[in-house]
This record gives sequence, structure tokens and C-alpha cells, in this order.
Amino acid sequence: MHKNAQFCFQRHMDVTKPQALAIATSPRTGSPPCLKASQVISRIGDKWSVLVIMLLLERGHRFNELKRAIDGVSQRMLTLTVRNLERDGLVLRIVTPSIPPRVDYQLTALGRSLAEPVKALGDWAFAHIDAIGEAQSAFDATKDPM
Repeated sequence: MHKNAQFCFQRHMDVTKPQALAIATSPRTGSPPCLKASQVISRIGDKWSVLVIMLLLERGHRFNELKRAIDGVSQRMLTLTVRNLERDGLVLRIVTPSIPPRVDYQLTALGRSLAEPVKALGDWAFAHIDAIGEAQSAFDATKDPM
């Protein structure tokens, strides 16, 4: 485990929520590694980012190709997702001057390095989807209806 991750986990157990907020927003401390890591994990852990990364791992895609391939994503949410991934250095936006302009998206080297752990997480989810469904059914059966 990375030393900053170990520090974050330990600090999480020792610090109350108000204390953590004070540390995170203090001008003296700047942005602690835990807060930065949390922001990165939040960005790359949302379902749309994961799906975009997995699609772009195969090859570059145009915006509408991504939209058609990702069931349920709105145009606005996809726009925000690719923009944030581009800002984080994970996706490259390539504009080809034509009429209309052609815009392609592809993973950067940093984005490709993230694709392997994301794919492993997806593989784990598919491999265990039945067991999770069974656990959910068993849990739901033991709870009183509200």
C-alpha cells in the first residue's frame, strides 16, 4: 500500500468529520494527499467515466459513437464526463477541421494505465453478479417491509 494511502486510511479512522473538513479547507495545509486521492477516485469511479474509459480502450471514438454505445447517458452527462476526463489528462480530444468539424476522443497514456484496473473491476463485477444478486435477495427477504 502506498504510504499516503496508509496515512489516509489511518487518519480517516482517527479524525471526526468536522476535523477532516477543517483540515481539508485550511489554507495552511493546502490540499492534503487524502483529499486529492478522494477527488481522483470520485472522478474515475463514476459509472459514466468507467464506461467511456472501457470503450476508448478498444479504439478512439467520436462523441456520437460514445453516446450510442453507452445506454442511458444523456448528451449533457457525456459532455461533462469526457470534459472532466480530458481535464484530468485521461482523454485526448482531437478536432479535425472539416464541415462539420470532426471530434474524436482517445485515451492518453495516463488513461491507458487506468484502463487495466478499471477492466479488472468490471471483470470482477461480471464474475460475481450472480452471487451479489443472491446476497441482495437474501438480505431483502430478511428485512421487514416498511
